[in-house]
Amino acid sequence: MDWTDEAFVLAARRHGETSVVVQLLTRAHGRHAGLLRGGAGKRSRATVEVGNLVGASWRARLADQLGSFRLELLRANAARLFERPGPLAGLVSATALLSGALPERAPHPAAFVALAALIEALDAAPDWPVAPDWPVAYARWELALLAELGYGLDLSSCAATGATEGLAFVSPKSARAVSRAAAQGYEERLLPLPAFLLDRGSADAGALRDGLALTGHFLARQVFGPAERPLPPARARLLAVVGRTWPFAGAPGPP
Repeated sequence: MDWTDEAFVLAARRHGETSVVVQLLTRAHGRHAGLLRGGAGKRSRATVEVGNLVGASWRARLADQLGSFRLELLRANAARLFERPGPLAGLVSATALLSGALPERAPHPAAFVALAALIEALDAAPDWPVAPDWPVAYARWELALLAELGYGLDLSSCAATGATEGLAFVSPKSARAVSRAAAQGYEERLLPLPAFLLDRGSADAGALRDGLALTGHFLARQVFGPAERPLPPARARLLAVVGRTWPFAGAPGPP
């Protein structure tokens, strides 16, 4: 059994003295693991940094075996973001979520394309003092990930009235939008729905916090909770990094 595909590195862990087990998100074969012999060496360690785009060849005697990889580095995305802690934290959080959320060996070509688009947005993010818009792209990516996993939010109309305007909240149980008018008196029981997730308006500090809280709630409840696992620590680190950067801090950022 063998195949060749493009892939993003999601995770790598040491196996024995010289090898690593690598988790990839491939274009056609989904999340797929394999053994990379010699992967603990200096040259290979640079190849298996999370987020890197690689050319992968997998081979095994039987289809259900772990198998082994041969990898060729196509684009060193991690190195490109190394000196920008915000976008780098977004990349690490995204790969950790995919590693924990996607079923193994189930094709998810849309997830591959979405991660590629997110990486492009992170790579294009401007340096200070220009406002960083990458958190918006990241929050929208998490929303798309929920939909790809079958837990998409219904933001098309109000669950109570059917209205398509004035949508301002989401039910934490049904994952359906609720209009501001229908939510009167129940606001504390609902999750704020920032307009930028509806492709309306801009995203200020509060909107970005609300957006990440919204997607985080459903990732925890629908994806990681049933497996009795918390959200990856990398996502908490992302929130901490974002919370220290403009516009969250309310200041124009570091010089």
